[in-house]
Amino acid sequence: MPRAALLSIHARVEGTRPSTWEDSSLVQVWGPRYQVYVVPARDHLAFTLARLPEAGKIRERAEELAARLDALLGGERLRYDDAGHALGVHPNALRYASLTGRLLIRWEGARRPLVWMVPTPDIEPAEATRELARRYLHVCGPAGPAAFVAWAGIGTREAVRAFDELEPELVHVRTPAGEGRLLARDEPAVREPPTPAAAARLLPSGDAYWLRTTADERALLVPRADRRRELWTPRVWPGALLVEGEIVGTWRRAGRAVTIQAWRRLSSGAREAVVAEAESLPLPDPGERNVVTWS
Repeated sequence: MPRAALLSIHARVEGTRPSTWEDSSLVQVWGPRYQVYVVPARDHLAFTLARLPEAGKIRERAEELAARLDALLGGERLRYDDAGHALGVHPNALRYASLTGRLLIRWEGARRPLVWMVPTPDIEPAEATRELARRYLHVCGPAGPAAFVAWAGIGTREAVRAFDELEPELVHVRTPAGEGRLLARDEPAVREPPTPAAAARLLPSGDAYWLRTTADERALLVPRADRRRELWTPRVWPGALLVEGEIVGTWRRAGRAVTIQAWRRLSSGAREAVVAEAESLPLPDPGERNVVTWS
């Protein structure tokens, strides 16, 4: 979501400001599992059209809604609830139209996004799916089709086909978390020695660094099973506390109050780095400085 995306950018990009998620290089879409994502504008088809089924009721519904929305909006923008009511459908149903790659949104809160249409894509869904697989492997690889299915929310057949078609671009690797495939162009970077880790980072819920779907991947990041249950909870996930490249706790935020739960005793220097990071979060809501509480 945009607020989480802002904090993920902040963890990686110096000078991130509260309005960074609105930069013209980024767009918001209803992506995998119809959740709101902030993605590079040039990649919006990979996160939308890539998930359009080859045939069936979902495809028919997506294309019908896109055509009706286009006729309704006439090049204008409209709140999604108003657009849904004008079409006689529940506003949430409009999310299906995002599968065509023609629908963009501007997030205005959980129930108030603006929607508008863009031209019909000039690529096929299969090509967009391959591009989405490349994006997934670049960030989350090494991995295989099953993990891609869990991450992208697409069918197994489409995922397997995408990996098969990408085979000339891939290398097979073995890792502590199991076997998988990696983009061949990423192999040199993977073999590079690690650079010094940041003193502290507060990674938001769902951040790509720890958004792992398999038990082996999660165990590699967090060896203790009881700690994994605290991070990957059955309900809303907390954020991950990263100290010198290691996940050592969780954190949550309510307004300007940031609550840190460390899993082990931290040095005074590490605690100072965590507090400094928490106080630097570029929160969009107005207020005083962030207040840090240790639990």
